Amino acid sequence: MWVRVLGSAAGGGFPQWNCGCPGCRAVRDGRRPTTARTQSSIAVSADRKRWVVINASPDVRQQFAAFPGMHPGDGRVTPLEAVLLTDAEIDHTLGLMLLREGRGVDLHCTAASHDVLRDGTGLLTALEKYCPVRWSEVVPGTPFSLGDCEFRAFDVPTAKHDRFGTGGDSGRVVGYRITDPDSGRSAVYLPGVQELTPSVRDELDGIDALFVDGTTWVDDEMIQLGLAQKTARDMGHLAVGGPGGSLELLSPLPIGRKVYVHVNNTNPMLLDDSPERGQVVDAGMEVAEDGLEVEV
Repeated sequence: MWVRVLGSAAGGGFPQWNCGCPGCRAVRDGRRPTTARTQSSIAVSADRKRWVVINASPDVRQQFAAFPGMHPGDGRVTPLEAVLLTDAEIDHTLGLMLLREGRGVDLHCTAASHDVLRDGTGLLTALEKYCPVRWSEVVPGTPFSLGDCEFRAFDVPTAKHDRFGTGGDSGRVVGYRITDPDSGRSAVYLPGVQELTPSVRDELDGIDALFVDGTTWVDDEMIQLGLAQKTARDMGHLAVGGPGGSLELLSPLPIGRKVYVHVNNTNPMLLDDSPERGQVVDAGMEVAEDGLEVEV
């Protein structure tokens, strides 16, 4: 089984168009070593012929163009099997509109995300005016198969503001445990997590690769930089650094590859020469770049 990181940045990408933080400046002026990144998404395949995409970012066209495995064959037949969603956030769903030229979209998401896409953002209603949308409900805890891989969503508790007020917390944010039935090896994709609760932590037992939320380094990062008045926790994310951060909690786990994805433009670990990047590397974890491919 292969996992391809299509996009490794959080919403807005890196650099973010309206941001002059140290990281975004470094991308633009080249004074410090770093790499531009598109918005968070991965592709999964058991045979490198059919790919399941998890989260359709606004950068999906650029991501597909940069990945030969997603290029079409004769006519307009593509290797895209389906799109799965971890939530209904704009940075994870706006790319669905860019898939409208195809023969339809096979969309797998929870009822909570479906409600937001239809009654909140209205994105699903608009998309259906352009192409067929075949929705399959994802029920946390219930496995399903796509492209010879098994997927099982699990609830990720969040206290993030419910912008559209379309329902309860169940299924609002999920992670995915992905298993290759032939090898028995598995990976978890968890781009948004506010707390490593016992139930979330249990989902990491016995896995071989982890792609996990790396949004900010410290909880009040945006406040310190004068860019916003929200903490990482307010936005539904667990900070990487410091006591109780994800680096401290995850680095001891016996997982072969532990990779940070969904990294915000403000996070100093995006700078290759930063002390924060050094701490991540020393702890045996990685910061993803677009195009990273892991064989699980």
